[in-house]
Amino acid sequence: MARVGWIGLGAMGGPMSAVVARAGHAVKAFDTNPAAVAEAARDGIVAATDATDAAREVDVLALMVATPDQAESVLFGDYGAASGLRSGAVVLVMATVGPGPVLAWAERLAPLGVALVDAPVSGGVARAADGDLLMMVSGSTDALATAQPLLDSMARMAPVVGPVPGDGQRVKLVNQLLCGVHIAVAAEALAFAEALGLDAGSTWEVLRHGAAASFMLGDRGARMVDDASDEVRSALDIFVKDMGLVLGAARDHAYPAPLASAAEQLYLAGRRAGLGRLDDSSLIDILRGRAVVA
Repeated sequence: MARVGWIGLGAMGGPMSAVVARAGHAVKAFDTNPAAVAEAARDGIVAATDATDAAREVDVLALMVATPDQAESVLFGDYGAASGLRSGAVVLVMATVGPGPVLAWAERLAPLGVALVDAPVSGGVARAADGDLLMMVSGSTDALATAQPLLDSMARMAPVVGPVPGDGQRVKLVNQLLCGVHIAVAAEALAFAEALGLDAGSTWEVLRHGAAASFMLGDRGARMVDDASDEVRSALDIFVKDMGLVLGAARDHAYPAPLASAAEQLYLAGRRAGLGRLDDSSLIDILRGRAVVA
């Protein structure tokens, strides 16, 4: 079994670390939120004193933070976890941060004898708790062999999409383009139903069984029609970040992404209206005209 350092015990990182611990791996975790660390202890996870402590003498250091800046700070900035890693360790990056940062971190870790596996996740909180995620994995053969036991515990599917860190991020950006647009169009369609004088719940029940169905219509649509956005399963701010990454990559490749651009404007309007920390299903309130954009 692997010795695992874990950094990031948020909505996804908490249940993912618990799954890894239940699979028999020795997990030592750090988070800036003491309550999250205390919760993790219930699953047999040992509390690290700081990020560098979490990185010491581990086979794999798993990062499940929210943004590229946070990961940079954890590895090389204020927290400096890279300095605690032994030669032969692997850093497992599971957040959506874009290909550029991941490749840069891999290059900076290499002189320390540390490899990087790029494995952004998709699936949401419930699937994280069940070890049922999709992980889009890239990295060297040796690094993947070290990380594989963790991937097996967390994911229903963990296809290797390329040999180079950053390949996983590129596939994840395609995934996020689809997810972000699907949430936005589900919100638009259900608010449109209401504008036509229809009951959104009844309309959703019909549509989710037909050709217009999608995972996001089924999942987020249920929360939209029930006004259940106060239970935050995936914050709207995550898609502000992710659609920004999608469009940044599109610009870098001179690729027009009109639907992603339109969806990003809705997420930005949601953040400006104060919905950023709410569930992303709250996006429908922008289209209902309930949320006031400042």
